[in-house]
Amino acid sequence: MSKKMIINAFDMNSSMHNSHGFWKHPESKRHRRYKDLDYWVELAKLLEKGKFDAVFFADVLGIYDVYRQSKEPSIRDGLSVPLNDPAMLVSAMASVTENLSFAVTVSTTYEPPFGNARRFSTLDHLTKGRVAWNVVTSYLPNAARNFGLENMIKHDERYDIADEYLDVSYKLWEQSWDEGAVVEDAENETLVDPEKVHEINHEGHYFSVEGPHLSEPSVQRTPVIYQAGTSERGREFASKHAECIFVGGPTPQRIRYYSDDIKERAEKHGRNPENLKIICFLTVIVAETTEEAEKKFEEYNNVWSPDAAKAQYGASGYDVAEFEAQDPDEIFQYKKKTEGGHYKAATLTKDAPKQQQTVGEVLKRFEGLDRPNIIVGNPQEVADQIQYQFEESGIDGFNLNHLVSPGDLESFIDLVIPILQDRGLYKTEYEQGTMREKLFPHGSSTLPEDHPASKYRRSLNKSYS
Repeated sequence: MSKKMIINAFDMNSSMHNSHGFWKHPESKRHRRYKDLDYWVELAKLLEKGKFDAVFFADVLGIYDVYRQSKEPSIRDGLSVPLNDPAMLVSAMASVTENLSFAVTVSTTYEPPFGNARRFSTLDHLTKGRVAWNVVTSYLPNAARNFGLENMIKHDERYDIADEYLDVSYKLWEQSWDEGAVVEDAENETLVDPEKVHEINHEGHYFSVEGPHLSEPSVQRTPVIYQAGTSERGREFASKHAECIFVGGPTPQRIRYYSDDIKERAEKHGRNPENLKIICFLTVIVAETTEEAEKKFEEYNNVWSPDAAKAQYGASGYDVAEFEAQDPDEIFQYKKKTEGGHYKAATLTKDAPKQQQTVGEVLKRFEGLDRPNIIVGNPQEVADQIQYQFEESGIDGFNLNHLVSPGDLESFIDLVIPILQDRGLYKTEYEQGTMREKLFPHGSSTLPEDHPASKYRRSLNKSYS
């Protein structure tokens, strides 16, 4: 039986998401309706109809303000602003679905682990085990200032913080409460057995947390762990902690390189690489005929905002305005190091389709939709390209971007999903169980024994068995 691909809807609780300037498109509904809970309920039903695995909610904690050293380009074109909390949507979307899962992005750099652990336990309870945490370390200078810091914490130190943050979280989720702590013993007037609830007494470099965890164990205890990042430190972090890793690259071969590297690192951490899923980015423009799809592409290109694209690139820490001041025939290269998102910077260098580019060629990439990285065509052509990427890269699935919402998702579900199902590449029915049980063959809703969190579970069993 062929491997079935994972497909998540890549989204944001925002007016726009990776669709720069598309609020001007006449069929765009999200910038008007993202504040309307009915929009998200309808979206959840649509995605479950299409047998999507999950909604992957991106999030940021500030405004992109590196380009021109200004917030105006982002605000003007709705680049991830206005933006609401994605976690608030999950309960409502879960209430109208049975199988759709939810990956929620939360940063380890600014929000303390104790409250975040309760948030995810709560969501895991309410969804009956359909929740994942996308662990990020945050890369926006404005986000740092929003949380009282004058400057961003350096890139690698953000991962040091994240490592300890995960340790605290594992202790709260895996160690603090024994199984069977809730006894409901009316005769002895005991709802919860105090002997089975434990402080974690974490004293580390960045965090001090006494505990115990306020929430009783949820179905998965620890939510499924997602992580995105292809920097050296990001891949090392992912190989230790993550179960699903979101990677990018210009070719299936480059993506395979990242996938193989992360799995090799995971083995060095004592993990079974089969317990990791690699997900990459996918953008599709599909119509009944090739001609209609090409026409749609041109319509989309006409509403594209170069300024919003340049502003988003500021996540790398580099200001595109500085490139604009250079000779367009000069060979492009970075002239300084930043503490921004290394994966974003790599899209113009080591992860660029062409390894050596001029400044003019780089700037041109911001002027319209990135055609080499978008699949455009009729349903058969789109399915062919998706299958090629899936098989050549060796990945496990995709985070599907949608430029005009919800129309592009509707087109994908109606036109492409049936072909992928006919080819045996995509499920026709959901598997039963929690999000982790659907994703992995080890058959448990909790983390496997090879995951670093299990050491806290084993310690607990030895201490309190």
